[in-house]
Amino acid sequence: QVQLVESGGGLVQAGGSLRLSCVASGSILSINAMGWYRQAPGKQRELVARMANGGSTRYADSAKDRFTISRDNAKNTVYLQMNSLKPEDTAVYYCNADLLNRDGVYSYNNWGQGTQVTVSS
Repeated sequence: QVQLVESGGGLVQAGGSLRLSCVASGSILSINAMGWYRQAPGKQRELVARMANGGSTRYADSAKDRFTISRDNAKNTVYLQMNSLKPEDTAVYYCNADLLNRDGVYSYNNWGQGTQVTVSS
């Protein structure tokens, strides 16, 4: 079994910054990619940023130039530095991991419980 635990969400004023963290633990042999998604009320969950093992990244257009994803592979941890936050960034942010577990099974449907980010205007 795999657990992903996010932290770092909160309430911030527009223009402020937050740093989210997500630690993966449990039956993990290797992690291929880790990323962040978000879901605002009444909207579908959407990609924010993703980083593969080789360091390649993918960002949503709304996150480019403001958010930065990084990983500490030794700690199975992914971070999301969010700067210049806007009210439209308000959402629950979820961590996701594509990984190979200790049974040799590849899975991509690994999610954390989410952390709330609220940006006030």
